[in-house]
Order: sequence, then structure tokens, then C-alpha cells
Amino acid sequence: MPISKNPFRRIYDWTLSLAERKLSGLWLGLISFAEASFFPIPPDILLLPLCLGNLKKAFSFALICSVASVLGGLAGYAIGAFAWDGLAPWFFQYVPGFTEEKFTRLQDWYAEWGWPLVFLAGFSPIPYKIFTIASGVLGMALAPFVLASAVSRSARFFLVAALVARFGEPMKEKIDKHFNLLALLFGGLLVGGFLALKFLH
Repeated sequence: MPISKNPFRRIYDWTLSLAERKLSGLWLGLISFAEASFFPIPPDILLLPLCLGNLKKAFSFALICSVASVLGGLAGYAIGAFAWDGLAPWFFQYVPGFTEEKFTRLQDWYAEWGWPLVFLAGFSPIPYKIFTIASGVLGMALAPFVLASAVSRSARFFLVAALVARFGEPMKEKIDKHFNLLALLFGGLLVGGFLALKFLH
């Protein structure tokens, strides 16, 4: 069988193999935690193939993803609350979509909307990390922040697990067959999240 030339395909195949390894949950937790504060790749890219690789553990993987992501959100909140002055230049330079202009705009959004913004970022492709850090910088009340994060992150990840558990192998077959198209769509959603920050006023 020829080796796939698509690097995303190789990553997908490797990730799928992690479902049978003892440390698969640890990898998922680490990525989920990191994504909520600084890492650019959403944990869904690991959660989906792990669930497909072991359908019986789908909801366990979703739980790991949810808990780790909320804890990572708290880490992002702490960065904003206690270390933002020193780390801001690094975030503005290296984290996609995180600019001084957008951060200033977030202050106006928070004044009007507050915790619903955290909920929206937690469930949608909009980068969650930007809102966790902004929540800490702007002094959002911790209880509403944690609640909005927990509900939105759990809803997102358990939805993925539920779809996999419901459709199982047929879904895996469709992903295998149309992988290139799905990878393109996923990339479009990721880019769209960053663009939303650019064009929302």
C-alpha cells in the first residue's frame, strides 16, 4: 500500500492509533489544557480519531477533553490576571489572531456582553484562549467564567463523542473515504474562527 502524501492524513492515522495506547487520554488532556491558554490547534483534531478508534471510550475521552480544557481555561485566566504585562508582547507576536487591536476591542465586548462571550468562544471555532486570557485581564468574575467554560466546552466535546457513538464505523468509513475534503473543511473552520475576530465589531 503506498504511503499517503497528505501530511494531515498521516497525522490522522497516527492519532487514530493512539486510542489503543495507555497514554492516549494523557495526550488528549495535555492538548486540551494547552489549547485553552496558548496552543493553536483545537483538541477536536485528536478527540475525533480517538473516539473513532475506540467507540466504547468515546464519552470518557470527551470527559477528559472537557475537564482539561476548563482547567486550561483557568490557566489562561491566571495568565491574564497575574502575568499579562510580561507575556502580552509574546502573545501579540506569536499567537494567531491575538493582536493589540483585537484585545482592545474585546474590552468593549466584555462591557456589553460579559460571560456569553466565553460561552460562544468555548463552543464555536472562535479561539477560546483569547477569551480565557482576556477574562483574567479584565477581571471577569471567576464563577460565571468557570460555569460558561464548563458548559460550552462540555457541550462541544460531548457532541463530538455522541455523534461518533451514534454513527460509529459508518462515520469512520466516510472520514476515510473523504478525508482530504474534511481536512479542508476543518481548516476552513479554524481559519474562520480567527477571521471572526478580525471582522466582528
